[in-house]
Amino acid sequence: MIRVLLVHETKLIRSALAALLGGEQDFDVLTMSGRHERRPEDDWQAQVCVVDGDGEWPGLLGTSAERLVILTEAGRPGLLRRASQADVRGFVSKDSSPERLIAGIRRVATGERYVDEALACDFLRAADMPLTRRELTVLAAAAEGAPVAEIAAALHLAGGTVRNYLAAVIRKTGARNRVDAIRIADSAGWL
Repeated sequence: MIRVLLVHETKLIRSALAALLGGEQDFDVLTMSGRHERRPEDDWQAQVCVVDGDGEWPGLLGTSAERLVILTEAGRPGLLRRASQADVRGFVSKDSSPERLIAGIRRVATGERYVDEALACDFLRAADMPLTRRELTVLAAAAEGAPVAEIAAALHLAGGTVRNYLAAVIRKTGARNRVDAIRIADSAGWL
């Protein structure tokens, strides 16, 4: 029996996925919405945790589930990069067939990795992320609406250094301006 913890914020999708997975004879499924429900009791030890890549999955690392499977859309190489670096074991496209999700859960439960073929090109693109960690930190602060002076103070940098980082981000992403760079980075899943 494979114990699966299914975490999704949207109740209808969570219920549909639970019905799908619950139909498998070798799956024992528990669901939760993530931040709005308490964690499963210690006596219910999940082997695999299936999470929405757009949700609060980083908070689930190191919880009762031994291995994570992320549901994500294609075109988010930055999210795949962060998840892979966090040792997420499975990656399934939200546009894939239910059979791929089931196969991914079974493979991850045995300790193997699973990458949905629909996400293979995004994994290749994930290695090509052009921004440095510091540039991402500065851009993330800018995305929250912080002015240059506030970003500089928070990161212990000079204002000119922050402006240089933002200029480099705009150049590297091919953006027209800071707002466009934020949009590009967010849609790629880098932020």
